[in-house]
Amino acid sequence: MFFLGLFQQLPVKILTVALLIILTVYLIRKSIKLFFDKTYFLDEKREETLMHFANQVTKVLGLVFFFIYVLSIFFDLEKFVTGSVVVAGALALIFQHIIRDYIMGLTYLFERQIHHGDYVIINGNRQGKIEEISIRYLKIRQFDGYLYTVSYSSIVELQNGNRGMRRVNESLVLNYKQNPDYAFKVMEEVAQTCNEKYGEYLLKDEHGFPVESFKFNQITELNVDFRGHRYSLSGLVKEADFLEASKKVRYELAMAAYKNDLKMAESLDTSH
Repeated sequence: MFFLGLFQQLPVKILTVALLIILTVYLIRKSIKLFFDKTYFLDEKREETLMHFANQVTKVLGLVFFFIYVLSIFFDLEKFVTGSVVVAGALALIFQHIIRDYIMGLTYLFERQIHHGDYVIINGNRQGKIEEISIRYLKIRQFDGYLYTVSYSSIVELQNGNRGMRRVNESLVLNYKQNPDYAFKVMEEVAQTCNEKYGEYLLKDEHGFPVESFKFNQITELNVDFRGHRYSLSGLVKEADFLEASKKVRYELAMAAYKNDLKMAESLDTSH
């Protein structure tokens, strides 16, 4: 009788329901993890993405069910819901950006545009590795170490460099007084050096040949900021080697500019 009376107390009832919801969420997550551990019809990154998404969904649903239960204690939910159409409409307008986040999050997930661990560029100015995928936002670990959170509704442009390959694209901006013929010769030598020294980073086809070797793309932009011309070099590398390959190519470009005394573009002097 004591325990029966105890469970009739409101705080104990609420705590019991909360613990049951937590247990249910845990069991659902555990079941999903066991399912993926025992099956192999999805690749590892796809499974990881779905696991992150499932964790977020179960957390939100758990909170929703808990709040519904608490409200049901104090209100007649049937009358409350039927008499709150106008309020619901107003709330939908107020939280339309949140609703849009949810819809776009589901779209990104089911269209397989992003996976956990992908290297992405968001809106052209934020780039890094996806550390977390929720139903409302992405968390990107940028190259400078900062963690950037972006809601799906604020994503205007998303570039995904994680489809097993990425293109290294590095360049030198040389003074317009630099002889292009000489610069071309130096850049061709840099491309050849990169192929010889860093060929292991290049993406290979099924026969073991590079899909796209390091190559000099000549002048890709004229009169950059009124300072000089851009001479670019690129190559298709394995996604996992992108950062290291980019560092190596930049080093070779800097060393070539130093050894060959290339005329680098300089900032405009606005002091006069």
